[in-house]
Amino acid sequence: MAPQVSPRRARAVLVALSLAAFAFITTELLPVGLLTHIAPDLDRSRSQVGLLVSGYAVVVVLASVPLARLTQRIPRRQLLGVTMLLFAAANAAAALAPTYAVLAGSRLLTALAQALFWSIATATVTGPFPVAVRGRVVALFSTGATLAPVLGVPLGTWLGQQAGWRVAFAVLAGIGLAIAAAVLVLLPSYPPAAGGAARGTAPDRRAFAWLLIATALGIGGFMTLQTYVTPFLLDVSGFADAVLAPLLFVSGAAGVVGTLAATRTLDTRPVASLLTPLSIGTASLFGLYALGALRPAVVALLAGIGLAYAAFGSAVQNRMLQLAPGSTDMASAGVSTAFNAGIAGGSLLGGTLLPTSGARPLALVGGLLTLVALALLAVDAGRGRAAGPGPGRAAGPTPTTARPPTRPAATRRVTPARTGTPVQDRQGGS
Repeated sequence: MAPQVSPRRARAVLVALSLAAFAFITTELLPVGLLTHIAPDLDRSRSQVGLLVSGYAVVVVLASVPLARLTQRIPRRQLLGVTMLLFAAANAAAALAPTYAVLAGSRLLTALAQALFWSIATATVTGPFPVAVRGRVVALFSTGATLAPVLGVPLGTWLGQQAGWRVAFAVLAGIGLAIAAAVLVLLPSYPPAAGGAARGTAPDRRAFAWLLIATALGIGGFMTLQTYVTPFLLDVSGFADAVLAPLLFVSGAAGVVGTLAATRTLDTRPVASLLTPLSIGTASLFGLYALGALRPAVVALLAGIGLAYAAFGSAVQNRMLQLAPGSTDMASAGVSTAFNAGIAGGSLLGGTLLPTSGARPLALVGGLLTLVALALLAVDAGRGRAAGPGPGRAAGPTPTTARPPTRPAATRRVTPARTGTPVQDRQGGS
């Protein structure tokens, strides 16, 4: 049985782990912003530095499930603390790296830490909260990851430009140490199986398998275009170099809006929270293919893609907490694998098409992939409604009077739900 956790302490853990997600995603993407500084300093080509990002995603894909399985009995306080210490050490090694090989090795360690973090963080951060508000908690937790490309990478890039790329990684190492300390102080220690979100609230192996497939396809569709959105904006839309940064900021800011908007629906309409962003994303991708030369439309459609991508990620994580057929840690590792497989697959597909077809068809191909993902989830939702509620089927959220995490009663203490509680809750992933 997990110890009682006060609402204030639970919210503090939520903030700490959201900052950890922010730090991980910033670290993952930072070499893109500092590519022109790292390459000459280490006497490597820009494409070799780019491998520090793509190789990172591959490591997360391969390591998520094995690491989750190996560590499933370790209390989350100790495991998350060690994970953040490893994150700090790896970034410190990157800051001091004398050669490209050392930098690549430090990135390998950071990727392993990230694979483990995303396997256990969602269940850990949501466990102390009542089932009825966990969707909101997932969305708030996801805000950290959503802010990283909008705020973390630009700030890290600016710092690297002003003080040197090594300083940017050193700052991230310091942030990792601070988060590790917060986790060790705030998070109680108890067996992972006793956590309030250790098991799915409505386990369904078939529906969870469809969720993983749809996640890989949907994220792959988004990334087919997003990886090469700069050539699209330059070659198809005819924008100047000077406006690329503001355009990408628009997309990122819309992602933050999408994540916050998801807090209103994840608990009450979990299936609609999956289908709606996929519908918006699909329409936006097809719209870019058709209207890519119409600049005002492109700005609005870019915002639609950014909003849809972020909201879909939160919805997948939330749905995982419901459908997980066993441990939510293992299920989260599966979602992380699906996400990163989509990222790597979409990037590879876009890179294959770009030299032969140009940038415009990337929006069409991406839209077709998200459309298939949307169809799979819609068909599975229809089967679920036809079958009706029953053992292992998600039927909809159970009403509850529990207060949301943003406005708890002053003296209230929240006890994590018992493992296997058959209460129906309302994301996914990284």
